[in-house]
Amino acid sequence: MSSPTKLYGLDKDIQERLQSKYSVEREQQAREWIEATIGESFPTEDFYESLKDGVILCKLIGKLQPGYGKYKVSKIPFMQMENIARFLEGAQKAGVPQHDLFQTVDLFEDKNRMQVVDAIWSLSRHAYKNGAVNTYLGPKLADKHEVEFSPEVMKKGETTWNTVQYGYNKGANQSGMSFGARREIGGSYRNTPSNSS
Repeated sequence: MSSPTKLYGLDKDIQERLQSKYSVEREQQAREWIEATIGESFPTEDFYESLKDGVILCKLIGKLQPGYGKYKVSKIPFMQMENIARFLEGAQKAGVPQHDLFQTVDLFEDKNRMQVVDAIWSLSRHAYKNGAVNTYLGPKLADKHEVEFSPEVMKKGETTWNTVQYGYNKGANQSGMSFGARREIGGSYRNTPSNSS
C-alpha cells in the first residue's frame, strides 16, 4: 500500500477522529458482499489497495446497474479516479443518496475509509430494494407507505375541533405558583459621620 500523505494540525486531528470510529468488521462484511456479488476475490488482502484503481467497484456497479460497469485497467491515477467516479455515478443512479456516497479522494488518497465502507453498505441496501441482489448489509430500507384518504374523511378532519391547535387550558397553568416574597430594593439611608462635612 502506498504511504498516505503526512498530515498536520486540524487535518491530522480529523483523520485521527475518523480512524478511531473505523470498524474492521464492517469492512470485512463489505468485502464479502462485494466478492459474493461479483463472483471473484479481491486481488490483494488490503481492502483499499484492491478498490483504489476502481476496477472492482466498476465490476460491482456493472452487476447492479447495467451500463455503468465499463472500466479501464491502468496505472495512471487519472484513469483510476475516472473508474471510481463511474462507480459513484452508477451508485447514485441505483438510488444511493449523495450524502451516503464518498468522494473520489476519500478512496484514492485514503482520506475517509469509513465513508467508503458506509457507501458500499448503502449501495447493498439500495441494490436489494431494486431487486439486483439477494443480500444486503445493515438495516433494510423502509418501504414508502402512502395513505389515500377519501373526500369524506378529509372533510371530517377539517371540521373536527382540535383542542391542541386552539389552546387547551385544562392542564398545567401558573395558578398557585409562588415566586417568593417581595423585597425592598431601596431602603432608608442613614447619615454617617463620613457623609457629613
